[in-house]
Parts: sequence; C-alpha cells; structure tokens
Amino acid sequence: MGISGHLAVPGKSLVVLGLKLLFLVPAGVPARSGDSVLKDNITVRQGDSAVLKCNVDNKVSRVAWLNRTTILFAGNDKWSQDPRVTLMDNTTITEYSIKIQNVDIHDEGPYICSILMNKKPKSIKVHLIVQVPARITNISKDVTVNEGSTVNLMCLAVGRPEANIIWKHHSPRGTHKFVIEGEHLELTAITKEQSGSYECIASNDISSPDVRTVQVTVNYPPFISKARSTGTPLGQKGVLQCEASAVPRADFEWYKEDRRLFNGLNGVKIENQGKQSMLVFFNVSEEDYGNYTCVAMNNMGITNASIILYGPGAMHDVNGAAVLPRCSECLLLSVTLLHALKF
Repeated sequence: MGISGHLAVPGKSLVVLGLKLLFLVPAGVPARSGDSVLKDNITVRQGDSAVLKCNVDNKVSRVAWLNRTTILFAGNDKWSQDPRVTLMDNTTITEYSIKIQNVDIHDEGPYICSILMNKKPKSIKVHLIVQVPARITNISKDVTVNEGSTVNLMCLAVGRPEANIIWKHHSPRGTHKFVIEGEHLELTAITKEQSGSYECIASNDISSPDVRTVQVTVNYPPFISKARSTGTPLGQKGVLQCEASAVPRADFEWYKEDRRLFNGLNGVKIENQGKQSMLVFFNVSEEDYGNYTCVAMNNMGITNASIILYGPGAMHDVNGAAVLPRCSECLLLSVTLLHALKF
C-alpha cells in the first residue's frame, strides 16, 4: 500500500539502493547507525491535501523523497507517476516539500526526506496519518412486527478513529425517547409506544455525524379512545362519534341494539375518516333515540363501545358518557364470532 512509483528498472529495492549510493552517500563515506534522524507526524482528513515539509540549507548537495521502498522525487526529478504527488512551487534552497492531493487510506504510512549535507546523510521521517469521517455502511431495513415481539436493529459504521454509534428513538407522539450506545439494539416484548423512527448516529468528531433512520411499525388491536353519548332534539341533525387507535387502521361497524346499520339506509350515513367513524342522522326522529354500538376491528383484534343518542330530558350522566347496555357484551361476542372467519 502507499503511493506507487512505476519505474522501468527491475526491482524497487535495487533502485532505492542505487539512489542511496549515487545521490546520498559519496564514495568512501559509509552510512552509520548514528546518522541524524528527525521524526514528525502529520494528520490529514481523507480527501484533503497533505504537505510534507523538509527543511534544507545551502550545504545540502543531494535530496530525495521516498515512501517506503518507492522513490517519489530525486532532486527536482519526479520518479513517481502518481499525478497527485507534486513538488511544492515555493520550494527554495531552504525548503524541499511535496504535496499529496486527495489523500486516501492507502497513502498512510512513513515518508522519508533523505539529505546529503557536508558529506553526511540525514533523514527526516514523516508519518502520515489519515483520518476518515464516520460513515454508516449497513443498517437494518424498516420493519413491521406485532405487539409483544422482539426486534433486533443493527447499524454498522466505519471511520478513523473508530466511529461511535448511538441510537435515538422518536415515537409518533414524541413522548417516548431514549439514547442507547452500540451497534445492536434489542427491543424485547415491544409495545405500541415503542413504534416510530430509530436514528442511528455514527460520529468520530472528524466531520458531521452520519445519520440513518429505521422505521419500526408495531401492529396492535384497536383501542377506542373516544365514544360519547349525544343529545339531539327531534328534527335536528345528530352525530355520534367513535374514534379508535389501531395498527393496521381499524375498520368500523355500527349497530343499533343487535341490528347492523349500513350507510344510506334508514336515514343514517356512516362517515369513516382515518381513525374516526361518525354515524350521522340528518333528521332525528323518535325512533332514532336509543343505544348504538361502535365496533372497531383489525387483524389483531376487535373491540366495541356503546353510545346513546337521547332527546331532551332523557337520563344521562353529566359528562354525556356512554352507558354500556346489558346486551353490549352479547353483541361484542356475536360480532367477534362473525368476524373470526373474516380474519
């Protein structure tokens, strides 16, 4: 790995040895273990440019840049064929620096500026460190599960330094949030409150965090959250409302006593919109007063609520809340049996 120099000479090691013999070490001056060696580290972010500096003076007779066993420059002569490596334009008699553009991982490693000065060899060793911004490479796909199931989410990331991963949960209502660290997130006996988006955030302080999202959908049976009795005078428009939360979205049916009502028949209209169903009476008559049952169902389950349409002077509680009739449990049982085959 590293910056390569393609030379028309067999054996890179022979070329380097020849360079040392011809350029750096004059005849009769052996290289010694005590030769001066200066070390420096340069840290560069992936994609940026790196400048490797080598200070010289007028006593220097020969100079060259090497990357491991590869010769990059010998004096002003470029030996490397990598177009990203250039000799700095501001090179003077006191500076001999090279520039590497668009630095990548394989450029990391040791670089040596070899100098021959007063017939004595000197080396300046520069170790190039390449930092890589955190990047998510693999993440779980969106998932739909039934309430009570176990969900395992995974998020893998790379980076130098090593990426740190945290999970953030955002529920549809924004009421259930947490932060957990690690590549894997396990949700046991998941509830409907744990549905929503799960953000994987990978960071290592090299650049802005990389963020990806997994959507978790939790199926659960209907829960009727709104069902209020209503008082309406004769001849007026009356509306009974029933609202049910469910995933998948609930289907609605309306009953008066044990008789199912259909849209457009018997002077009533059924309007379903989202999680709400309305039973509309355009001209309330005496026969319309009484108990009605809203039934909400999906493939996870079924539930119902009793609602009363009453006239002036009828008995009802101060909140207008629905009072369950004696036969509501019988109706729920019968509806449950009727729809058991359907689901």
